[in-house]
Parts: sequence; structure tokens; C-alpha cells
Amino acid sequence: MFLKSSFNYINEFCLIFRNQIRKFYLTSSIYNRKISKVDETTLVYQPSLNILSSLIKYEKQKKKIEDFNVQSIWENKQINYNDFKKLHSFYWLFSIDLKSSNEVTQTIIKNWIKKNQNYEAKSWDIDILSKRVIAWISNSKITYDKSENNYKNTFNEIVNKQVNHLMIEIGRSSDLNDKMIGCTAITLTGIAYKNKRFLEYGLNLLKKIINTSFDNYYFPKSRNIRQMVFYLKYFILIRELLKDSLNDIPEYLNEIIHFLGKSYDFIWGSLKQSLLFNGNNNSNYKDFDEYLSLFRYKFKSDKFDISGYTILKNKDVILAMDTGSSPAKNYSENYQSGPLSFEFFFKGKKLITNSGYFQNHNHQLNSISKSTATHSTLVLDNSSTCNFKKNSKGPSILSKGFKTFDNDVTYEKDYWSIKCSHDGYLSRYGVIHQRNLEFDNDRNILFGKEKLIKKKNFKVTNFEIRFHLLPNIKVTKLQDNKSVLIELENSGWKFFSNDGLIGIETGLYFGNKNNYIENQNIFISGITQNNEQLIEWQISKI
Repeated sequence: MFLKSSFNYINEFCLIFRNQIRKFYLTSSIYNRKISKVDETTLVYQPSLNILSSLIKYEKQKKKIEDFNVQSIWENKQINYNDFKKLHSFYWLFSIDLKSSNEVTQTIIKNWIKKNQNYEAKSWDIDILSKRVIAWISNSKITYDKSENNYKNTFNEIVNKQVNHLMIEIGRSSDLNDKMIGCTAITLTGIAYKNKRFLEYGLNLLKKIINTSFDNYYFPKSRNIRQMVFYLKYFILIRELLKDSLNDIPEYLNEIIHFLGKSYDFIWGSLKQSLLFNGNNNSNYKDFDEYLSLFRYKFKSDKFDISGYTILKNKDVILAMDTGSSPAKNYSENYQSGPLSFEFFFKGKKLITNSGYFQNHNHQLNSISKSTATHSTLVLDNSSTCNFKKNSKGPSILSKGFKTFDNDVTYEKDYWSIKCSHDGYLSRYGVIHQRNLEFDNDRNILFGKEKLIKKKNFKVTNFEIRFHLLPNIKVTKLQDNKSVLIELENSGWKFFSNDGLIGIETGLYFGNKNNYIENQNIFISGITQNNEQLIEWQISKI
């Protein structure tokens, strides 16, 4: 144990020492000369802003660049980091009226270059730098056109210099989103400057991202729905940039868009509802749907199960269940521990939900929202099925996950069934949880069967099966202590179980990004038994 601790201490010391040496190198004149070597290039391609509209939320009321304080915009030292990111990424350029003064816009950029022309860790962060390059090139009608040659040369040099740095550093980043945004910036620069080196590097990086970040079903290995949409937006953006600039479109890019588009239709397009699984929040992709229509993308999925998500639906009802295993550690920073959790909709209104996700990794509510208790599923001993640990950058990642198995689905006109098991509680409590959800379409009744299968290392403990509700839903527990009335906006429902103690508890709902509100959840509680245990419940329309 002592020897292991000593090795860990030495490794940590060496890592810190290497990082300090690298920080010194990045700010040295040697490194500055290295990334300052740029090709004799000029900006030759200016993308249409319509192509970028999948990423940018354009404001209806455009601002005038003249409203900015040209001299002091970079002097504010009291700015918080989020505002710093927004300012230095230059994405605010997309909200500027293109009739604004080119001279004023270019003066702001010129002043930024004077203060930030050499590498600086904060303003040259991969995410900030990548967005800045995208914003400068995409808004070249005001950032580049009608300028003097000296300014154009300086502009071209600093763009190329930043991309040189990006190509050196992006391989060191473990952030998957940063890699995708950086890849887009490098590719766009290669297209805009007809720089073969940049373009080849960007497309090779794109291929590497596709090969390493997606499972066999072309779904992100993180199993994160937001990330699935994020990737689709950037893949289509790169494809449209290549198409618009008359460059060849790689077949692997067409292929990933085709299959990822099917996943998008499966998760959102055919539902128009947000499923609160694994790091997702309430989202509205109406604008993206319009973008897809504008550029003539049509996706259609005929599946009911993709990458661990099972969704059964008809014109009135949606039943969605998470039947997937936990992701690998490297893809788990936004994962939530909710195996076999489910959501249930009736005529566009959600009856049973999960609690959602609090995205801010630095807030204690982030870890709470990752817990199994915030999902509509089984909890043993008030503990989660997964263990998380804090990594060096802040987000907590999986240290121990679980596997799902024996997934079986019946999808007929009048009868649905989803059955699946997981081993998340096996090593600690000797229990395998098997859930079977059955829906009777004729009678509008959802039946649940929770089987606790005991193994040799079984330990007696308490259990809870939770059913979370949206904040606006009213519930009333009946005197029989077995039933709860649920008042939905467009219908009434009755929850019933003859097993365990039935109760109502106040919880927290994180469905809206980095926000929370109190909600109610119904629970069945009890003690696990030595013999195989079956807890049954039902939710019926009244």
C-alpha cells in the first residue's frame, strides 16, 4: 500500500512538473515563432450565414456595431469567466447588423489582436479560439471586406496562427465537444483560405472523431441525447460548407449524417418531446427542424430501439425506457445513473418523468441530479447504481458502472411490453433488478412488474421505486394507502400497488437547464426479502 501511494505521488508530481514546463513553453518566443509560420494565403471563400444558422440563435433585433465602446471593450478586467468566453469567442458578431460599419468592427478586432496576438491560456482556450475563428471567417463581410491590405495581412496571419496552435493542442484535449468545434474551425479555415494542410487535417480529425466517439449504431458512446444533436449539427455544417465551396464530401461524412439523422428522428423528430435521460434537458429543436428542411435533409427511423433507448408510441401514447448499459468512463461526464428508468406521455402531456439534469458541474445539484433517486426506477439502500468520482477538470465521471441484459420488446397494436434487467446492485447487495413494463392500449393501463432476483451474496436492505411527476401535476393519496390519484392537464389517472408502502414525497425537478423547482414523486417502499421478490403496480386512466 505504501509503495503504491509513493508511485501515485511521484506520478502526480511528474504530471504537474510536465504541465508547468509545457505552460512555460507555450508562452515562450520559440513557440510563438513556431505557430507564426503561415502560408502566403488570402481569404477566398466566405460562407453564407444561412449555413451557420443551425448553430447560432439569431436575434430578431440586430445590434449596431457602433453601440460598442471600441476603445474599452477589451479593458474590463472585472468580467466573469462566462462573459469573458462570450466576448472573446466573438459569437456576438452573429447578432450584428451587416449594415454596421466595417471600420468599427475591424477596429475592435485590431485592438483584440494587439492585446492577444500571442498565446495566452485563457483567451486561447480551445473552445473560445475555435468559435472566434468560426465567427471571424463567417462574418467576413464586416470583419474583412473593405479593409486595407495591412489589416487583411494581419487578419490572415492571426487566423492562421491560431489554427496552427489549435492543430498542435487539440489532440491533448479530452473534451469531445471542444474537439468537434475545433475540427470545424480548422476545416472552415482550410476551405476559406484554400489551405490544403488545414483542410486535410480537419477532415482527418473528423474521421477520427467519428471512429472513436460513436457506437455500432452510430450513436454517441456517451449515450447523451444533447450530444447526439450537437454532433449532427456540426456534421451537417461541415458537409454544407464543403458542398457550398465545391469541395468533395467524404463518404464517411455522408454515412454518419444518414445514421445519426435516423437517431435524431427516433429521439426527437417523430416525438417532438424531450426525454430526460442521461444528461438531457427540456429542449426545442424546432429551429433545427426548419434548418434541416431548408437544406433538404429528411430522416426517417422505423426502429423502436436504438443504442439502449426503447421507445414505443402511437398517436396518443409514448412509452420510453432506458434499457442501455452505462457508458465507458471516458464518455460519462454527463451520464446519469438511471438504469431501466422510464417516461410516459399521454396526448402530448408527460405523466411520468425523470427529474432532468443540472449541467453546472461546479454545483452540488449536479451530483444530486446524477443519482438514481432522481429517476423513475428502483433504488436500493438510498444509493445509486453507479459510483462517480471527480476528475481533475471538475465533472464527475464513472468509477463503477453496470450492464443491462435480457432486453425483450413486444410491440403490437393493442399490447406493448418492454422487459430488461441490470446488475448495478449485484456486487453490493446481491440483487439483479428486472423490470417489465406492459401497456394495454384498449384500456389505457400501464402495468409494472419489478422482479428482484437474489444471488449468493444477497443482503437485506430497504428499497424504493420512484415515479417522478412534472411540477404542475397534482396528486392525492387515497385512504386505502394503496392508491394515488394523478391529475394531468388533459386527463385523470390512478396509481395503484398492493405491494409495499405507498407514499408521496417532494423532490427537485431539473428539466430546465441549470434550474430547479419542487415537484412530487410517488414511491413504493419496503424491505428486500430472501426469496425472489415481485413488486407489481399499475397506472390506469380514469
